[in-house]
Amino acid sequence: MLLNRRLAKWATAPADTACARLTKNGKMDLFNSRDIDFNYLPYDGTVNYYGLVTSADKAHSYLTTLLEHIAWKNDEARIFGKLFITKRKAAWYGDDAYAYSYSNATKQALPWTPELIELKTLVEERTGTTFNSCLLNLYHNGDEGMAWHSDDEASLGKNTTIASLSFGAERKFMFRHKQTKQTVSLILQSGSLLVMKGTTQTNWLHSLPKTKKVTTPRVNLTFRTIVV
Repeated sequence: MLLNRRLAKWATAPADTACARLTKNGKMDLFNSRDIDFNYLPYDGTVNYYGLVTSADKAHSYLTTLLEHIAWKNDEARIFGKLFITKRKAAWYGDDAYAYSYSNATKQALPWTPELIELKTLVEERTGTTFNSCLLNLYHNGDEGMAWHSDDEASLGKNTTIASLSFGAERKFMFRHKQTKQTVSLILQSGSLLVMKGTTQTNWLHSLPKTKKVTTPRVNLTFRTIVV
């Protein structure tokens, strides 16, 4: 009966957009945040939102530690042969010195730090999936975001699972179907976990929109599996 009510609410959303938002006290406007098996994509992929997986104090502690101890560098992208340096900073860590290429630039993975091993263990225990690498992004404020893209590089394999852990400022995260253009958006809290799996990267794009409303930093960790 509960599932039927959820599906009914989904069905009454606008045809081109479905939105699941979180309130300040962690309650979902449309869905129970504890239902980690609920798929936020209407078709062609699977996105599960686990909600908070750390306390507020622990999330703040992780944010401070990551800001101070990660080897942050401004990200690079080559577009039509021209090199662009982003304000957003990034870092790449893994079990081995894996090479990871995107936006026509390549990174070599650094060895895990103690806090990254701790977070990797937390994510693996919650999801039941093992990962061998992690891409971190630092957004200093709402002026920095991420354009529409899919994490569908050959090095990640087909139908890969990606676990996204967020610390710091709450930000809207969006999905857009590659064919129908339907969109889905969530607000990701500090200390929350979101998992993208199945055919999500094949059929959907995702982005972090810029916003003038956010003036504080956000660190995002996406745990991945490089195919070796």
